[in-house]
Amino acid sequence: MSRIGKLPISLPTKVDISVASDNTITVKGPKGALSQKVDADITMAVEDGKLVVTRPTDQKRHRAMHGLYRALINNMVVGVSEGYTREMEVIGVGYRVENAGNLLTLTIGYSHPVIFAIPSEIKVTTAMEKGSAPLIRLEGIDKELLGQVCAKIRSFRKPEPYKGKGIMFKGEIIRRKAGKTAGGKK
Repeated sequence: MSRIGKLPISLPTKVDISVASDNTITVKGPKGALSQKVDADITMAVEDGKLVVTRPTDQKRHRAMHGLYRALINNMVVGVSEGYTREMEVIGVGYRVENAGNLLTLTIGYSHPVIFAIPSEIKVTTAMEKGSAPLIRLEGIDKELLGQVCAKIRSFRKPEPYKGKGIMFKGEIIRRKAGKTAGGKK
């Protein structure tokens, strides 16, 4: 069996799960509600406060979907009960970041500021502290959407290995490269 798929999902006390007839699972919790369409072959059952995901056969397709849907449902349960948070640093001389509601304005070395509209499901806050890099903090219940928004923000100015400038996740280590040496051949 799939090592991930066979693990039961423990349900916190305030989380409610319902499965519709078309195999759509809905997870409701204190932070909100999420739903996901699950393949018709995969079955789900609540046993002793835990959700168990099972597959009908050991076909390669069933094995792949077993672990996938178990992981997606687990992410939904964690999202509606605790939520997800990602922090990104904007490193570079003169780089600034600010937000007005869900509109993020990045000044990252281009001739114009980059303005990006954050989806309403994600809450964004920015911090410009003296002596440290500007910080973007994103919070939401949908892990997939949060990751897509972070990837889009990072794509505006990817970290580069020579000077270490760019938008990166907090705590991320960028492998640095040595630049060209002066002098040439002798």
